[in-house]
Amino acid sequence: MMFSVKKIFTGLFLLSCIGTVVKAQISPPGLGDANTAFWSAFGVKCQLDSLGKKQTLSYIAIGRKSNLDDDNLFSKQAIFVLNHEVYNSFAPHQQYSYAISYRRQPQYDSSAPYEKEDTEQEFRIYGRYAYTFDLGKKLKLKNTIRQEFRKFFDPDFHQVEEDFQLRTRIKSQLTYNLSPKNNQKLALSAEALFSISHLNEPDSQWTSFGYREMRIAAYYMFNIPHTPFTVDIGYMDDLIRGSKSIHHGGVHYLAADLIWNIPYKKTDL
Repeated sequence: MMFSVKKIFTGLFLLSCIGTVVKAQISPPGLGDANTAFWSAFGVKCQLDSLGKKQTLSYIAIGRKSNLDDDNLFSKQAIFVLNHEVYNSFAPHQQYSYAISYRRQPQYDSSAPYEKEDTEQEFRIYGRYAYTFDLGKKLKLKNTIRQEFRKFFDPDFHQVEEDFQLRTRIKSQLTYNLSPKNNQKLALSAEALFSISHLNEPDSQWTSFGYREMRIAAYYMFNIPHTPFTVDIGYMDDLIRGSKSIHHGGVHYLAADLIWNIPYKKTDL
């Protein structure tokens, strides 16, 4: 069944030859081994200047996932996220951003009945640089590099096996403006993730730097008429190197987020 769903989503979006929009879309994080997963976020995007070059995006989100032996994407809690990011389009076609994030992620046993073992907390800071190419009136290509620092704790803020991680993410994304009516867009993106970690256990040491994941996503985005809200609905396939799920085509995500867009409002001093 999930293979058929994957073919439907992938076929619809690939036939449209399109890509992803960074300004509104909130991409799902990796939720570990599973067959299927669900990601939902509510965000607030604020314009900070009259030219629309500076903005912030803050969001709260949850994720749920299945076990490895079923396809119930709502089966168990997978993650809770708070994120705040600041964007600056400082030059034509160029943008940078920086962010801080808190994540709380349950850890489950890797074999049936997949009981919860513990909860891991993560604090993350990252920076991102993007360059956009105009490929005609409706099509854009955006290439992005993102560098992250991730620090991990147990529920009581004690150290865990993985002390911290440095992760590099490289993403290419196409954006196609489908229709000016309700600002409809279709999207396709591919992102490769590379990382190196410092471990506390079994000994204090570094892992080797290398490729860890590939995430392929397709989205449909539109504005809700006569409201300040944008809706993004999509599919993502997370291909995790060395995981059990990669033998079944990766982890298949259904994703949906709602963005409240707040325009710039000049304040009188």
